[in-house]
Amino acid sequence: MRADRIARLHRRSKQRIEGEAGAVVQAKKIVLYVIFVFVAYTIITSPERAADLVQVGFEGVSSAAQGVGDFMSELVK
Repeated sequence: MRADRIARLHRRSKQRIEGEAGAVVQAKKIVLYVIFVFVAYTIITSPERAADLVQVGFEGVSSAAQGVGDFMSELVK
């Protein structure tokens, strides 16, 4: 009898966790959709500004990579 009760509680707990995980997945889908719509809107309404933002992003990544490279070079010396 007690094992039955424990098994039922375990199933309920598992179902609740799976339900929460499903809600997180759904929220991620919504956030990604909103980001996609925002990016598309930005590109359509102001392509020059969007290009500037992409360029700034690439410059930031390039600077970060250069910094990591410099750091690794100094470690080797």
